[in-house]
Amino acid sequence: RRAGRPFIRVNCSALAESLLESELFGHAKGAFTGADRESVGRFEAAHGGTILLDEIGDISPLIQLKLLRVLEEKEVMRVGDTKVTPIDVRVIAATNKDLRELIRQGQFRSDLYFRINVFQLMLPPLRERTESIFPLIGSFSKGKIARESFTENAIHIIETYDWPGNLRELRNMVDYISIMRS
Repeated sequence: RRAGRPFIRVNCSALAESLLESELFGHAKGAFTGADRESVGRFEAAHGGTILLDEIGDISPLIQLKLLRVLEEKEVMRVGDTKVTPIDVRVIAATNKDLRELIRQGQFRSDLYFRINVFQLMLPPLRERTESIFPLIGSFSKGKIARESFTENAIHIIETYDWPGNLRELRNMVDYISIMRS
C-alpha cells in the first residue's frame, strides 16, 4: 500500500549530529544561526511512504533517543519548534555493524533496537556468497560485462578474493573495468 508513495533515504553516517537531527526532523525558522526559513525533515517528507535509515549503527546517543521518541509517538517535532506533526512512515534501518554487540558495549540503545527490529534480513558478506558475484557484476554494468568476458584465472581470482569492501568494492571494480574498457 506504500507503493508510489515517497521513499526517502538518509545516510546517517554522513552527517554530523546537529545536521542529522535537522535533516531527520526538520527545523523551525530561527532555530539556529542560518535557519532563515522552516525546513521539513525527512520523516515528514516520507509521510505515507518509507524512510531508509542507512548506517543506523553510527548515530549518536542523543539522536537515538530522539529517534526512539519519534518511532514510539509516531510524530515529529522540528528543531526549535513546539508543535508536533503526526507521521505515518515505514522505517527500514540498515547497518554493517552488529547492533547487539553495540548494545553490550553501551553504544546503542536496546529499546531502540527492539523498536526497529521487527523484521530482520541478514545478508551474508559477498565472500560467503560468491555465486552472486557475476550476476551483480552484470547488474552493476547494466549487462555490459558478462562472466564470459573474463579469463578462467580472472574468474578464480574474483571468486576467491575476500571482498573486504563488500558490494561497494565490487561496484568500484565494475566501474574500473568499465573505464578501462572505454
